[in-house]
Amino acid sequence: MPSTPDNSPPPKHLWSVGAGGRPRLRTGAAPETIRVLTAALDARIIPDTYVSDGAPVVVEEVSGAADPTAGDDDVVLPLSSSTLKPALLAGLLAQHTDVVQSKVNEKGDTFDVEISPPAAVLAAVLARQSWPGLPVLRRIISTPVLRPDGTLLQTPGYDPATGFYLTANTHLDLIPDQPSAEQVAEARAFLLDRFLRDFPWRSPADRANYLALLVTPLIRPFTRALSPFGMIEASMPGSGKTILSGCVGLLVGQRVLTWTDSDEELRKSITTVFGDSVGVVVWDNLTEGEIVNSSVLARLVTERTWTDRKLGTNSAANITNDRLWLATGNNLRTGGDMASRTVWVRLDPNCPRPEARTGFTIPNLDSWILDPRNRATVLRHVLTLVLDWTAKGAPTASDVPQMRQFTRWAQYLGGFLQHHGIEGFLGNADAGRGLDDDHAEWYAFLSTWHHLHGKEPLTAQQLRAGAEPEYGAPDLWKGTFPTTITGKPLSAKALGKRLAGQVDRWRGDLVLRSEVDQHTKIKVYQVEHRTDSS
Repeated sequence: MPSTPDNSPPPKHLWSVGAGGRPRLRTGAAPETIRVLTAALDARIIPDTYVSDGAPVVVEEVSGAADPTAGDDDVVLPLSSSTLKPALLAGLLAQHTDVVQSKVNEKGDTFDVEISPPAAVLAAVLARQSWPGLPVLRRIISTPVLRPDGTLLQTPGYDPATGFYLTANTHLDLIPDQPSAEQVAEARAFLLDRFLRDFPWRSPADRANYLALLVTPLIRPFTRALSPFGMIEASMPGSGKTILSGCVGLLVGQRVLTWTDSDEELRKSITTVFGDSVGVVVWDNLTEGEIVNSSVLARLVTERTWTDRKLGTNSAANITNDRLWLATGNNLRTGGDMASRTVWVRLDPNCPRPEARTGFTIPNLDSWILDPRNRATVLRHVLTLVLDWTAKGAPTASDVPQMRQFTRWAQYLGGFLQHHGIEGFLGNADAGRGLDDDHAEWYAFLSTWHHLHGKEPLTAQQLRAGAEPEYGAPDLWKGTFPTTITGKPLSAKALGKRLAGQVDRWRGDLVLRSEVDQHTKIKVYQVEHRTDSS
């Protein structure tokens, strides 16, 4: 059973006690047994029971949950919630209660017989969705988090204010609500001058962005903000990107997934991983040069609730999107809508063999962070900075870039970083846009178009007519004209569809405009340059 306090209210019913000290549930025919067991379950006669999405669940220890041996291992929490099914309910009833029925012998004497209720009876008990006596369990967490009111949930056990169940951490002492100036200075020095000092950040923005991602799972219940996709990217293997993602995942629990270019497989893996009580999901070590361009992923990071069909069923699952989503790899790029949904953390060791570097402030950080005592040290210092920020009113930043659905996240995290004098947050946004493969291709195409035709309105057919040079002549488009997967220029019809999806969408200082020709009634396009309209 869970080793942390349950904080359970006393049972609403009084039950007689059997010889073994367990509550005795007297049952009879099936209808009576259903009523008795339903009332007993709703009164929490079984310890550590809660309700989640209308179904009773029990919180149990996870046997054999070994400590991770590397930063890219799955990190499971020591406790897990299991939905009650007839077999599990039968076992828990046998463990915690005496379920009895009265029998009459040949002499007419009445005596009690302990029974295991039939599966059909247990299924009938569990079929209902109303359990007013069971506390709502929203998540099991392994690290303290900020409640919506700004206080820190740090007492292990069930927290009625949030519905979270915090697992015990024997290495983490309570953090004062108002840390002293000395504690804050110590925390800042440890994180910046020791823990993160030796990573080859491309710019101060990369370090600031990483700290924002590190803090995000701890303050999400307070900010109630959607967080963008985190891309931890390096120029060379051995730069430390997996260590960085693992440091987040080791604190709050992580699942490591294999990247797939199939949106269907990606959707299935996302729905499956939502069933795990982890704070971070990582696609680790993507293929070098991978272009992250997925409509499924773009939808995921911009929706508060993930809706999908439950695997193996026709029913829909509506799941709160409360995870941090990360990817790591070398020389990664984005495409489609992912560019505006991504925060970059970029590393560049600028040497031929990054793995051979020496002289680190914390030697062997990849193995150092695996020690739970060291993780507790990191967590203590991070939480110290968080509580110092909240003690000063949790100031937000007003000068951060607008990030659509993530502006609230940027304002809170920007305020946290500004409060502690950490500069550069989101300062690499322009560099990140330069890694948008889709943006780069369209910019090159529109730039060449504008160079060749200026502001002349053209139909898709007219544009397509000049796409293929005459034999022996140079390619005026210099390879920028959109092509099929076989390398042939798009047909006029396909080009028209592609252009229609880009109208009024700025690509750097260029934008595609469209109107219908009043004489031919055919749609025409022209490229507008920012200086043209000034």
